[in-house]
Amino acid sequence: MIFFLSLSSFNVFGILFAGWSSNSKYALIGGIRGTAQILSFEMVFLTLLLPIFLLNSTFNIIDIVIFQTNYNNFLLFLPSAIYFFIILLAETNRVPFDLPEAEAELVAGYNVEYSAINFAMFFLAEYTNMLVNSAIYVSFFLGGWISSIDNLFFLNDFLYNILIFNMKTVFVACIFIIVRAILPRYRFDQLMNLCWKKLLPVSFSFFLFFIFLIYFFKGLYFNLNIDLQGNPYKYVFLFTKI
Repeated sequence: MIFFLSLSSFNVFGILFAGWSSNSKYALIGGIRGTAQILSFEMVFLTLLLPIFLLNSTFNIIDIVIFQTNYNNFLLFLPSAIYFFIILLAETNRVPFDLPEAEAELVAGYNVEYSAINFAMFFLAEYTNMLVNSAIYVSFFLGGWISSIDNLFFLNDFLYNILIFNMKTVFVACIFIIVRAILPRYRFDQLMNLCWKKLLPVSFSFFLFFIFLIYFFKGLYFNLNIDLQGNPYKYVFLFTKI
């Protein structure tokens, strides 16, 4: 999982190098904005995932999805799930956090000097990044390929799991598009203030709360028993004092 999270942060290099190599002040400002924005929100991005790693005692994404057999992490970590979606909007440079390409201020931002296939590649990378982050959100908070709905299409389990995972990913991606249609854009100083003075302290407080929960209680301890075929059949919450 650490490998995939690292890959999701590589878009900062494309934005920075595209703005710097354009020999344009508008593009350079857009590249610098994008770099500052992504690096700032990356801290909150990882901090909000730490409680999930901590309580599941694993970085393995398959184990994290299996732990959501009966209860999605969206319900267990509701505040973190909401904040994490806000972080994904900033990580993918989507409205209201699309400051690197604010057309009212920077014409088109870091991609102002690019046209034809180069411009198309930038937008392809942006929407690919949106789909990848939607898949990450589905895996951590919406149960991944696990569904409580019976197989109504008479598919085998592998194809049905792929279908469920893709449907959830497209649903989250549609929310990205809906947010773009209804929210205005932040100013850049408001964006940095939101990250460093609001989201980052709140995410650290979530993390410290779960550390306290585990240290003083066996809180939200997942007791997952596996049968001989490797299928989970018991999922129990314990909240007993040590």
